[in-house]
Amino acid sequence: MAGEEKSKLFVFKPLIERWPAVARPEGYIPFKTKLFWTIFCLIIYYILTQIPLYGISKTTIDLFAGFRAVMAGASGSLAHLGIGPIVTASIILQLFVGAKMIKLDLTKSEDKMIYQGFQKILIVIMIVVEAIPQVFGYLSPDPALVSMVGGRSLANTIIILQLFMGAWIIYLMDELISKWGIGSGVSLFIAAGVSEAIVTGLINWLPVNPNLPLSLNNPPAGLIPGAYYIASHYSVGGLVSEGFGRILIFHANSIVALLGTLTIFFFVAYAESSRVEIPLAHTVARGARGRYPIRLIYTSNIPVILMSALLANINMFALIFYTHPNIPLLGGKWWLGTYPPGHSRPTMGAVWYLSPLNGITGWLLPMLGYSVTGDTHAPWQHALHFIIYFSVYLIGAIIFGKFWIETTGLGPADVARQIQHSDMHIPGFRRDPRILRKILERYIPAVTIIGAATVGTLAVFADAVGTVGRTTGTGVLLMVGILIRLYEDIAREQAMDMHPVLRKFFGRG
Repeated sequence: MAGEEKSKLFVFKPLIERWPAVARPEGYIPFKTKLFWTIFCLIIYYILTQIPLYGISKTTIDLFAGFRAVMAGASGSLAHLGIGPIVTASIILQLFVGAKMIKLDLTKSEDKMIYQGFQKILIVIMIVVEAIPQVFGYLSPDPALVSMVGGRSLANTIIILQLFMGAWIIYLMDELISKWGIGSGVSLFIAAGVSEAIVTGLINWLPVNPNLPLSLNNPPAGLIPGAYYIASHYSVGGLVSEGFGRILIFHANSIVALLGTLTIFFFVAYAESSRVEIPLAHTVARGARGRYPIRLIYTSNIPVILMSALLANINMFALIFYTHPNIPLLGGKWWLGTYPPGHSRPTMGAVWYLSPLNGITGWLLPMLGYSVTGDTHAPWQHALHFIIYFSVYLIGAIIFGKFWIETTGLGPADVARQIQHSDMHIPGFRRDPRILRKILERYIPAVTIIGAATVGTLAVFADAVGTVGRTTGTGVLLMVGILIRLYEDIAREQAMDMHPVLRKFFGRG
């Protein structure tokens, strides 16, 4: 009977056991070693983002242009796919397991091993799935490469192999950091990309359109040099009537975008410090007490990462369908999504209602009746865009948050076992893991929903207001949360280096 209940994924067990992977360390890893591997992977990641793909034409379309901050990749580079395949594989597997289409009990170690092992196989599949469409009119090979290799098919293959190699290296580095470094590679790469974009958005002195000379219609793209240039080239009257509006709202990196970025920063910093603390006492060492913190943002930023990656993939396939009318049923259908030539952001269709809000000039001003260049939507459509985007994002974040805690050992049962194995218990209650689990079930499920809803709302708010560097609100939200968690992880690793007893509580002994 037990054999009949096993998931069909167990047929992949021989392959999973032989699948190439980064070896797990034996025993405790010193803090300096973890820090070395973390910094090493970060340097390699930056190098990948600076190496352009060999042989691509200059006229390319970035399928992930609106989601670059979350995909953690650089357009046209070896890191073009970024963490997209990793996150997409996680989404697919979570949805199938959550819908019981794949029967796995993730409270059992063997089922969890199959889940994690098959996810690695699925990541490789998704690298191929996301790499191949890129060469169909989006990362086209340069004519020089086509003539050199003697055919377009071989030229496309060379580009796909480069995309595969870059994504595979990023996947291995993510695994290396998770086992030998500090924190998560996926999170670290996102924070690195968003931080770079924000710094560039503040100090970039190049014009908004690099192909045209500097002018009031084409000022420096950075907030600081842009604001100075606009203020210094207007008269006092012109500054009052038009200049301040451009600096505050209409500049590529406006003051409003800076305020939105700072608001997210301070709110996330406050939310990360909000927690419910469960008192604990040591079973053996009498008088030794501690607390188990359950954060308000218990799921971290994972729900918005998964939700943004899901929307990015929807946008990618909608663009592929629209630009290839010969695809049966969905090819070239305007109602699915309409894309202007050379652009990857929809202008109408169902996918437009799922696209990022792009600051107050992208939805609020048009909704209030102020005309924006190139906009053809009625005010009610912008209002509906906001409602649909917010609702889908919020519901999706909660669903992913609930499932995430069950697949990563953060659920009540897993936490109860962790506390029990560290010889800790809640004072005033019997030392029984079932009682401990019931107490945790009062808090963790509720905090999971509240935390996922909070980060989802913050992400939509920042998208609606706009952010410096055009990183999207989700990107800023992720960066701030990731940096705070990274700081805490570093502090915890240092504490475990100084106090080896702590390793047992964190399962590192």
